[in-house]
Amino acid sequence: MRRMIITGSLLLALSATASASQVYKWVDAQGNTHFGAQPPQGQDATPINTVVAPPKPVQPLPTFPTPGSADDPAQKAIDEKVKKEVAEREEKLQKYCEITRTNLAQLQNNPRITAEVNGEVRRLTEEERQSKIAENQKGITENCQ
Repeated sequence: MRRMIITGSLLLALSATASASQVYKWVDAQGNTHFGAQPPQGQDATPINTVVAPPKPVQPLPTFPTPGSADDPAQKAIDEKVKKEVAEREEKLQKYCEITRTNLAQLQNNPRITAEVNGEVRRLTEEERQSKIAENQKGITENCQ
């Protein structure tokens, strides 16, 4: 059985090369190009090589960083700049929240709050104090977690 398979495979491989016949190319009197297995009588025909060489192995292209990719040095610089700006903004927001919470606690715990208004130190009225409490609560709600 094995011998039959090997023999059949060899015959099949040899038949492919045997069936590849010669092809000819010629130009007729009207200037038309023709191809055929047999050259015409009385005309010059050029044999065409039909054996195709195996394709060359494809070499991978060298990889270069594309603009916007993580390997691009310019993109890394932009990313670092953005991260720094975000960190600074978060730090400012944390300071704002801390100050606002401290002010709210002072306003809620002490009914006698003094403030400097137009260069003059005076005591806030109850309405002004409640207004300041509302402002601080709104600031905390909108900006602080």
